[in-house]
Amino acid sequence: MHTLDDLRRIVRRIDQSRPARPAAEPIETLVGGALEDTEHGPIVSVRREYALDHRHGATAFDSAFSAAPSLLGVLTRQGAPAGSVRRLLFLDTETTGLAGGTGTYAFLVGIGFAEGDRFVVQQFFMRDLDEEPALLAALAPRFAHADGLVTYNGSGFDVPLLETRFILARRRWPDLWHLDLLAPARRVWGVRFTDCRLTTLEHGVLGLSRDDDVPGAMIPALYFDYLRRRHAGALPRVFSHNRLDVLSLVALTSWLARALGSPEECALAPEEYAGLGRLWERVDPERGLPCYRRALACGLSGAEADRVRLRLAWWEKRRARWDAARQLWEVATGAETFDPRPWEELAKFYEHKRRDFAAARRVVLRAVERARHTVAGARARQDLDRRLARLERRLAASR
Repeated sequence: MHTLDDLRRIVRRIDQSRPARPAAEPIETLVGGALEDTEHGPIVSVRREYALDHRHGATAFDSAFSAAPSLLGVLTRQGAPAGSVRRLLFLDTETTGLAGGTGTYAFLVGIGFAEGDRFVVQQFFMRDLDEEPALLAALAPRFAHADGLVTYNGSGFDVPLLETRFILARRRWPDLWHLDLLAPARRVWGVRFTDCRLTTLEHGVLGLSRDDDVPGAMIPALYFDYLRRRHAGALPRVFSHNRLDVLSLVALTSWLARALGSPEECALAPEEYAGLGRLWERVDPERGLPCYRRALACGLSGAEADRVRLRLAWWEKRRARWDAARQLWEVATGAETFDPRPWEELAKFYEHKRRDFAAARRVVLRAVERARHTVAGARARQDLDRRLARLERRLAASR
């Protein structure tokens, strides 16, 4: 029977015979970066450079940096950036969770910016949570010299999170012009694709497929595993994921700037023409309405085509171009799904503009028949019945 001392000697002998485990390479070495000194200590920094005409998928970067500020202003309710488009920061974060709040940290922050004739992606990484002061110290001068931020869903997550971290660290958060690409992406591609996730647009718009990408939902767990085990594991793939997100921000901005400025030079789907029309209509209808017409000419169909016709008819009505508006309303009444609006507009047109009460009555009777077995029609029946009764009285009085 072995004594405790015997067991200790056996364990020591096993340990001495086992080859020494090589020390894990530092994370900055594994990801091709270095330590950058800040006023609050070192932070891991990774820098990659690309030519300004670099193609990300099928889309080159250069239009993002040559676009007129007014074009980028079409993409946000904040209007055009006050400074140079070459001083924009393209921002993406990887965090310890998706809920936000004071307990959520941004452990990896990727920023992209133009520098001379190059586009630079720089990533800052916290090897531990106590390195956050160094991370914020590294970011602060980059934000201070920027004229704006470009993000994807940054209004709802990245920017509020970083602002919270800056405030908790008693640092001033800069008041920067901000373009969140999610909102214009939904206007342009919300009908064409089933969702507007960044990876969906990469595949469907930019012509890019990610190989061996790490799912975003797994990233917090991978970072916590690194904090526990001090082995990089899949973290290099997280850096790659973040870098691709930043590059896709530039490519999407470039695509949108080029399509807004010269749609005739782009091979656009009908739904994309309609989306550009929605973007332009808010700030410059004279540029939005041709996009709507081009969408219909290129074969836009279904409910989206009906929505576009109603928008065009609204503008034709506003300009008192009644025949053009009437033609659009008549086509819209043939929609597969009943919509009371074109019927109501046609009835009002014949009643008030043409003073043709019999034609207005025929429109309302057809609308009542179409509405009879639909939910939307049930809600509209009361208004249609009132209009029909009024027209019957006017017809009787005119005999």
